Amino acid sequence: MFDTSKGIKRIVSISAAALCMLSSIRIAPMTAPEADAADDIMTVWEITENMQLGWNLGNTFDAYVSTKEGILDHSGLEAETCWGNPLTTQAMIDAVKAKGFNTIRVPVTWFQHVDFSNGYKIDEAWLARVKEVVDMCYNSGLYVILNMHHEEGWANRSDLGTAYDEIKPYFTTVWSQIADTFSDYDQHLIFEAMNEPRAKGTPHEWWAATAPQAECDVINKLNADIVEVIRSTESPYQETRAIMLPSYCASSDPTFMNANVMPEDDDYLIASVHAYSPYNFTMNDEIEDHTKFTKAYENELKQCLTGVKERFIDNDIPVVIGEFSSSNYGNTEARVAWAETYATTAKAYGFPCVLWDNNVPKNNGGESHGYLDRNNCTWYEPSVVVIDTFLDIFNDPTTNWGEEPPKPVIEHEDISTGKVIMEGPFEIDKAQAATYNDSKGIDYTWDLDGKDLAIKYTGDELGVAVSDAEWGGWQEIKAYDIDKENGIAYFSMDELFEVWGRDASEIAHLSVKTYGVSTVEKVVAITAAEHEPTDKTKKYTLDLRGRADDIEQKLVVTFEGAPGSAIEGCVGFMAEEWENIEYKGNIGDDGTFIVEIPMSKFPDSVTSAEAQIWWCDDENGEMTSYEIVNVSDDPQPQPNVNYGDANCDGDISLADAILIMQYIGNPDAYGVGGTEASAMTEQGAANADCCDTGDGITNKDALAVQSVLLKLVPSLPMVSK
Repeated sequence: MFDTSKGIKRIVSISAAALCMLSSIRIAPMTAPEADAADDIMTVWEITENMQLGWNLGNTFDAYVSTKEGILDHSGLEAETCWGNPLTTQAMIDAVKAKGFNTIRVPVTWFQHVDFSNGYKIDEAWLARVKEVVDMCYNSGLYVILNMHHEEGWANRSDLGTAYDEIKPYFTTVWSQIADTFSDYDQHLIFEAMNEPRAKGTPHEWWAATAPQAECDVINKLNADIVEVIRSTESPYQETRAIMLPSYCASSDPTFMNANVMPEDDDYLIASVHAYSPYNFTMNDEIEDHTKFTKAYENELKQCLTGVKERFIDNDIPVVIGEFSSSNYGNTEARVAWAETYATTAKAYGFPCVLWDNNVPKNNGGESHGYLDRNNCTWYEPSVVVIDTFLDIFNDPTTNWGEEPPKPVIEHEDISTGKVIMEGPFEIDKAQAATYNDSKGIDYTWDLDGKDLAIKYTGDELGVAVSDAEWGGWQEIKAYDIDKENGIAYFSMDELFEVWGRDASEIAHLSVKTYGVSTVEKVVAITAAEHEPTDKTKKYTLDLRGRADDIEQKLVVTFEGAPGSAIEGCVGFMAEEWENIEYKGNIGDDGTFIVEIPMSKFPDSVTSAEAQIWWCDDENGEMTSYEIVNVSDDPQPQPNVNYGDANCDGDISLADAILIMQYIGNPDAYGVGGTEASAMTEQGAANADCCDTGDGITNKDALAVQSVLLKLVPSLPMVSK
């Protein structure tokens, strides 16, 4: 047995080689210095991970008063209820918190509450009421997003592209007052510069083949101005306040996201994106049937969120989906399927998502985003299951935030051996105005079942689409794999036909599409590659209810497989959060690998655990049994101990001696369950006790490893006589 409680304060003699290596390694002190205020500062990535699922207090402070003559220049506190919602109460906020939301977004429209003749001074009563509601959320321990919302006639105006000089003083002055009012609030308060700034009333208000550059330039400059104002406002958090910045209309379209230029040299900026995707399913009243979340819808949603990830996350820019929802068309089952895809993808990519709620439960088509009945603080039945789906997936301990499943290595048929079905080169440009000029089409006369399309190209990302004889029913997919070195994108035709969702005989055109400007050299049909599953984890449930309270016990888990096979994984359990106890080693000559874990590692409240095999050289390797045994019954020595191999890499080396010394110097950091990435595993601790086995890990074990390396002794363990 090994005893991880033992340690020594002084390190005695060690070989010169090891001493030289240890001198370059930082070993954390045994006792940490007293923490200062800076220790409480989160990174922007920690903030976004903590935000998780959020809820919008929609159609409340973002409402503005209108009459038959138009939008009023000024309104008072009545604006909070002018769109039909009741006054916000602490009970509403408590209901949101109790449901499991981590974040509340408080959209606020300011233009009707400033004195334009007095330097854009905000009405004190309005600012006080906004602060009162922010405090309700903030004091409940929630993250709070506070923004400038509609701002009709300011951020939302047809001449946006030429109005920068007029807009800037208003935005910077209002933001200066907001930043000053909330200067003492910690990082749980997040500022969002604007909502959906756009050229209102123009043909390109919500979409264009290419981003309206003048408008995008104005938005980028205003974003930078607002950041400067916030960073210049005296506050303990002026440099570490997270600030969300939208692109043109906060769009998730790659064209507009690419036009979002984030200010440089600021580590606390977040891209703000809205994604009511796919629009035809979530909000489009012109679609008659919303009862099915089709494969085409699923594909479109995944493409949308993947585009957000590729534009921002892959470029080290965090993202918040500030608004999303699926309108209630009486299609609860389909909305749940939508939520499953949305939540699973968002969690894997690391997007906090803030649900839009306008308290309109039904019968309002594309704007039926009612989740919380604010009159009695209960959740609307048709929509609460959508929330529950998100919470179940976000809280699932078996998947990690921002951790995509590993992509398999795919072997493709050589493009030179395939059948050329489109010969280039030809250029396609999304910015061209004519219909489908962003694509190159051919008549669909090819048998492509079981095929991949390999497209050799340069330039921007490509897509492949199919359509009928009238160019209707357009469905498209993105590449499932890209060889960037050779400029080849691979598309699965089976996936495309599945997305098409209709009789394949109705397909008349096959098109190559660009999302920018691309030159296609050729399109080749090749045999479809085999796609291996991305997650091969094997999982086994362990019942821990048979544990004893007054006897020292251990969990013994037995795995079987081909002798010598490498195996690694964990035994995980849910306490306050999911915890892993990792193992790594090689299956023994008898075909077994045994993991032993003291039951003291499992809190008393834990009644079950999960054994996982992450990797085994033998694909048929399995967990075959487990039991809880009394430590007093433990035979000596333990099975499967590779004495001296403290880091479990299969070799005995100086690195093992160093890890043993690090453990002795700071067991909290380098012992089992320690804070350092290189901390010992249970198996490593057993391996490390290689001199006078059974007396715990001491400096003698490090010396024993060195003795083997210097060939002073033939093998381990070393036992005193």
